[in-house]
Amino acid sequence: MKKLVASILPLAVAAVLGNSAFAQEATPANGAAPAHHEESATPHYPLKEPREQEWSFAGPFGHYDKGQLQRGLKVYTEVCSACHSMSLVPFRTLGELGYSDAQVKAFAANYEVQDGPDANGEMFTRKAVPSDHFPSPYPNPQAAAASNNGAAPPDMSLLAKAREVERGFPQFVFDIFTQYQEGGPDYIYSLLTGYEEPPAGFQVPQGAHYNPYFHAAAAFAMPKPLSDDQVTYDDGTPQTVDQYARDVSAFLMWAAEPHLVERKHTGFMVMVFLLIFTGLIYLTKRSVYANKEA
Repeated sequence: MKKLVASILPLAVAAVLGNSAFAQEATPANGAAPAHHEESATPHYPLKEPREQEWSFAGPFGHYDKGQLQRGLKVYTEVCSACHSMSLVPFRTLGELGYSDAQVKAFAANYEVQDGPDANGEMFTRKAVPSDHFPSPYPNPQAAAASNNGAAPPDMSLLAKAREVERGFPQFVFDIFTQYQEGGPDYIYSLLTGYEEPPAGFQVPQGAHYNPYFHAAAAFAMPKPLSDDQVTYDDGTPQTVDQYARDVSAFLMWAAEPHLVERKHTGFMVMVFLLIFTGLIYLTKRSVYANKEA
């Protein structure tokens, strides 16, 4: 799977919450190589490793926080959906977040989708229904690219699984036992909260923004998308950039892997079965060899 992702990413849009046409390496104003990259001609990105966060869905017994997912949906709807599609996620799955059928139907009706052809062979636009998927804000990929300097913003359906954190030794060994799989949410959260002023001597290309957590360059075109009090929460949760980033990252993890909890439950039962089976095999072996020795 890692090899497949590695082979696809260079061909795909090289921007998380942005696009590759905008991603450019920030360089000093005098044109020399960045000071912290003088030892290597090829800088290693991201310049800063994503910050590991605590998630309710982490670990072998993790679970999704439905309240957080509902807040993340709100952030996606009011902020991210202006540029990013989520074409693999049907509206009907929102029922898993705690919404009733009527609420899902009303939510879907806020969107319009193209359908057809009708009896006259013409395509037409109608209100979305729960069986439809989140539509793209652009009519086609070409229009999306034209609106974003030649590269369409990436679809967010699988974004949390498509981005991962490189874990060196010995971390990746411990990850086998802790079942660390939160690299995508950690990365998205770090990116959304990681906008900084560029270091002294760095020249950020016009229209780009410095973010050391971006995986492909030191700067990319998407401006800081979140600000305090930008999205109103109805449950009293703090309306801060940190909270928004955390909630939308969790929501995108759910969008990419909605059956995570069920998979973990199944995995746990399999491990219990294997332990019991191993014990029975051991006892059977002892019994067989004990009879032979007698």
